[in-house]
Amino acid sequence: MSVIRQPGVLGRTTRRRVVGTTAALSAATVDAVAVGLWFGLVVDARTTSTALAGLGILFCGSLLRAGIFGATISEMEDLLQPRRLAAALTLTGSWIVWLLVAELIGDTTGFVVATLVLAGVLTGQFALERHVFRPQAHSRTARGSLVPAVLLAIGASLLLATAWFTNWTVATPPLSLEITTIVVRIDALHLGILCFGLFAFLAHHQRFERFLDP
Repeated sequence: MSVIRQPGVLGRTTRRRVVGTTAALSAATVDAVAVGLWFGLVVDARTTSTALAGLGILFCGSLLRAGIFGATISEMEDLLQPRRLAAALTLTGSWIVWLLVAELIGDTTGFVVATLVLAGVLTGQFALERHVFRPQAHSRTARGSLVPAVLLAIGASLLLATAWFTNWTVATPPLSLEITTIVVRIDALHLGILCFGLFAFLAHHQRFERFLDP
């Protein structure tokens, strides 16, 4: 019997796609905001206060993203369990290691090596997250951690490239309002965050599709 004659099957498929897309969009937004704010704080003026503030933002974003992942693929439980905190801490550490490797090596070589390191570390973090939130998942979801990790690493490389290899700003003419004047400025870093968010969406969509498909 065709799927058209089974409205229940079609309805479940549609719901899975809607849930997967919504969860991927939510996770990508959290990643873009958290990583973008952290990166913007530490890449320009790195002081103790900005480093601590950026670290707090990055960890809160990692914890929230882990919560979205867990609520989507499993029953919602206490996110502050040690093993779930470990998944968020590992994600936070992944971004810190990525930037440290890029800066320690420097130039184009550091850029390439850091991207490869991030892809590898994220592959392990995604596998850990799968084990934490759905330990009974099939092996194909474990093998499927590589593609989302590579997509997210590519997005991160574009974010880093906008800070290292580009230096442009687009500003609108002053817009006069009744009590103030507004100037809208868009620079390369904003575009980098946007590209990172797009690749984050593609990465998370891949992950959720694998977990939500029967």
